[in-house]
Amino acid sequence: MSGSLVFVVALLIFVVVTLAKGVRILPQGEEWIVERLGKYHSTLKPGLNIIIPYLDNVAYKLVTKDIILDVQEQEVITRDNAVIVTNAIAFIKVTDPVKAVYGVTDFAEAIRNLIMTTLRSIVGEMELDEALSSRDKIKARLRESIADEAVDWGLTVKSVEIQDIKPSESMQRAMEMQAAAERERKAAVTKAEGEKQAAILEAEARLESAKRDANAQVMLAEASAEAIRRVATAIGDQPGPMMYMLGEKYIASMERMGSSQSAKLVVLPADLQETIKGLLARGKVAV
Repeated sequence: MSGSLVFVVALLIFVVVTLAKGVRILPQGEEWIVERLGKYHSTLKPGLNIIIPYLDNVAYKLVTKDIILDVQEQEVITRDNAVIVTNAIAFIKVTDPVKAVYGVTDFAEAIRNLIMTTLRSIVGEMELDEALSSRDKIKARLRESIADEAVDWGLTVKSVEIQDIKPSESMQRAMEMQAAAERERKAAVTKAEGEKQAAILEAEARLESAKRDANAQVMLAEASAEAIRRVATAIGDQPGPMMYMLGEKYIASMERMGSSQSAKLVVLPADLQETIKGLLARGKVAV
């Protein structure tokens, strides 16, 4: 191979390498940062771009589409010293590639850490119940708090979503024990209230029964008094009917005694007629 041919081949290789280094075709959704001799020079946009080989260097390639950042789960302490576990997901977009590259070492990790610290700060100002029920409020405050920092880094925070916010395992066990104790307390109170109402109703029933018994006895006494008064009025000065009634009751009493199962022996007067007469006679004398 002659020297001239070698020179031509080397020249062709140099031209090909130079063109390869000088022509840059960027896909849609990306922007590249070009440095010239170690200093920022320009930003390449999607499409065909020409740079000076050997002087310019593509230092960074950035994606300008929305970036999804997963913020890992972390434990957060609320204002009332309860431990909850929360994580989030953020949607950001690079709007200024120069600031994104030169404003912070790693903008994705910076945003992730900023979200974690801000989330701890926001939840730390809330009590447990408020934190568990204020997901939208936390989300809004979180986005508002990190928006200014993100702008300084050439980023736009499009949305921040709270994925999970729940008590820690130890906190869940404590809450379950507390709930069980509260249910047992309510059951005990309900049982005691039931027993109290039952005792009150039972006492009221006894009181009502006693009142009715007393009223019944009064009514019976009044009825007996009225019956005696009427009998006395009907009999007048004649003791015979009254003696007859006493003899009739005497015989009825003796019959009940004889029919009783516990009665083993019933002693009757030998002469029942004379006995009744005697009773009538004594009654007559008494009258």
